[in-house]
Amino acid sequence: MTAVIETHGLTKRYRGGQLAVDRLDLIVPAGSVFGFLGPNGSGKTTTIRMLMGLIEPTAGSAHVLGGPMPKAVRSVLPQVGALIEGPALYGFLSGRDNLARYDSADPTADPRTRRARVAAALDRVGLTSAAGKKAKAYSLGMKQRLGLAAALLQPRRLLVLDEPTNGLDPQGMREIRSLVRELAGDGTTVFLSSHLLDEIEQVCTHAAVMAQGRLLTQGPVAELAARARGRLAVTTPDPVDAARLLKELGITGVSVEEDRVTGDPPDGGELSDLSAALVHAGVRVRGFGIERASLEDAFLALTGEGFDVAG
Repeated sequence: MTAVIETHGLTKRYRGGQLAVDRLDLIVPAGSVFGFLGPNGSGKTTTIRMLMGLIEPTAGSAHVLGGPMPKAVRSVLPQVGALIEGPALYGFLSGRDNLARYDSADPTADPRTRRARVAAALDRVGLTSAAGKKAKAYSLGMKQRLGLAAALLQPRRLLVLDEPTNGLDPQGMREIRSLVRELAGDGTTVFLSSHLLDEIEQVCTHAAVMAQGRLLTQGPVAELAARARGRLAVTTPDPVDAARLLKELGITGVSVEEDRVTGDPPDGGELSDLSAALVHAGVRVRGFGIERASLEDAFLALTGEGFDVAG
């Protein structure tokens, strides 16, 4: 697949010696919904700012839509919709008028069809009923929606979203995920930065994992999860007895949650032997097996630590 974003050795060191991004080699395939994943402070936003030509790298290179950044800013950015670090809005203007200002700043936008474009963008993010309200009266979630609407005023080859569900309630998060899938279905490549593992796993086809400025891994989401070991899971009305016996049988990482007992799968031996031992000890087993590893499991395997997985 053609790369829409490609970096080689991309590095950003700030004054004072702080290394924000360290030799990043990133490949974002065309047509993908690419999740850029990592805890807050891992270097995600700094990377995005370099990709968009907002700051210059200390070393390395970045190409976006085939153009070297930041040299190709003038030719590349008209093809890119972006929402970075929250939208910049005029609080004294309505949501509709803010979008009209954004649209008028685009030299490729036909002023004769501006009203229709603004109305369509507002409708797409669910803000039609609040279009006449001043932006300063918008909630954080509404401001996020308005910023996304600004990025959607024109058809874009690439959409770059930095924490797009920030401030949204669960329903709003679902709507944004649905919109992202719709945009990808229309052929737009979506580059989505998030610290929410659950969000990335639900909507993205590919992902990269960052931590402390460095790239840990990248690839199709299903492959990233498959690299991690799944969890042994036992469903039983006797969770305390099951947990005690599994520990005695050498299972590590045992945890209990209501009627489910989970643990690290054994390195050797037959799973059927574990199941038989539970039954022989009088534990009523209603479910037994290895659960598919999640993106969270993969991240924990890579770093030994976790972060916010659901918001």
